[in-house]
Amino acid sequence: MRFASIGSGSEGNGTLISCGETLILLDCGFSAKETVRRLREKQVEPEQLTAILVTHEHADHIKGVSVLSSKYNVPVYLSWGTFCCKALRQRPLDETLVNVITPHEKFVVGDIQVQSVPVPHDAREPIQFIFSNDKWRLGVITDTGSVTPHIISVYGNCDALLLECNHDSELLANGPYPYALKRRVAGDFGHLNNQQAALLLKAVYSDRMQHLIVTHVSQKNNHPDRVKDALVAAIQCNPDWIQMADQACGFDWLEFESKSFESNDSESKDSESNSSEEKEFSIETVSIA
Repeated sequence: MRFASIGSGSEGNGTLISCGETLILLDCGFSAKETVRRLREKQVEPEQLTAILVTHEHADHIKGVSVLSSKYNVPVYLSWGTFCCKALRQRPLDETLVNVITPHEKFVVGDIQVQSVPVPHDAREPIQFIFSNDKWRLGVITDTGSVTPHIISVYGNCDALLLECNHDSELLANGPYPYALKRRVAGDFGHLNNQQAALLLKAVYSDRMQHLIVTHVSQKNNHPDRVKDALVAAIQCNPDWIQMADQACGFDWLEFESKSFESNDSESKDSESNSSEEKEFSIETVSIA
C-alpha cells in the first residue's frame, strides 16, 4: 500500500491510496481538468482510478467529482446526506456509478478494506476513512470540528495518519476572517486546531506509526512551526519526522517499511482497549473546544 496527495487545503483536496491493482481518489476538490493535471504529476492517469470516495459536500472536496466520474466512468462512494446535497443536485452524479454508504460502514474496494467514520463537521452527513489491507492501516481525518470518543477508539494502531491541523487558535482569533467565520472554523463542527490535533495524536499514537502527515493547514491562520511545536509536545517526536501536505502539490508517494500486522477481528478491540487510562484522560480533555 502507498499513498500521496494532489493538494490539501481550503482551495481543494485530493488523496490517492494505492494497493495492488486498486487506486482510490479520496475527495475531488479541484475541477476535473485540474484534478487530471495533478494526477499526472503523481504519474497517474484518470483511467486508472478504481473509485472516488467523498467525505462531504463542501466545494473543496467535491468540485470536480461529477465531471471526473462521468467522463472516466469511475464509481463514487459517499453518504446519503452528501449525495442529496444541493451542489450535487445542481451538477448531478451519474446514478449508475453511485454507491451510498453509511457512517460506521466497512466495505471493500478492490484490494483495499475501507472503514467509514462519522465526524462532527458542518455538513449534511460527513465521514472520514480508514484504509487497510492485511499488512497496513492508513487513517485519514480532516474537516472535523472536535474529537469524539469514537474517533479515538477507531484511529488507534495506524501505520500512517493524515491529520488535520487547520488553525492556530491565537492566529485565527487575530486573523483577517470575519467574526462569524472565525466562530464557524473554531466551533465544535468546524476544523481541528493545533492543540486538538495534538491531543488526538497523543491518544492514538503508537510506535507502529511510520508516517504522520499534517493536512488541511490554513494559509492565513496557521504556521508550520506552530503545528510542529504542538505535535512534538504531544508525542516527543523529532520535528523533522512530521510531514506537511500543502495546497500546491500535496505530498509525493509514501510507502511503508517491511514490518506488518495480521488483520483480524481482534484489531478493533485492541485499538479500543489499548492504553485505556490515557484514552479516558484524552477523551475528557479533547471535548474542550
